[in-house]
Amino acid sequence: MQEHFEKWSRFSVPGLILTGLGLSIIGHATINKAKGRGWFLQGVIGLVVFNTGLALFGESVKARALYETELNRYRNAPR
Repeated sequence: MQEHFEKWSRFSVPGLILTGLGLSIIGHATINKAKGRGWFLQGVIGLVVFNTGLALFGESVKARALYETELNRYRNAPR
């Protein structure tokens, strides 16, 4: 049970930070494209960072759900 809580706490914040950072990089690449500057590599990096953030956050949501399930099972166990 503890490993799920630790995984959730380890992945949730970095996942949210990387998601926001990726969106910011994509936004900057979009502005560069509108101005006729180089944008492709910056856009690709933004997408990679964004998707990494989503993957980490999704993994943290899964870990939290497993933690909550085991916690409820522990609380409802006969004593």
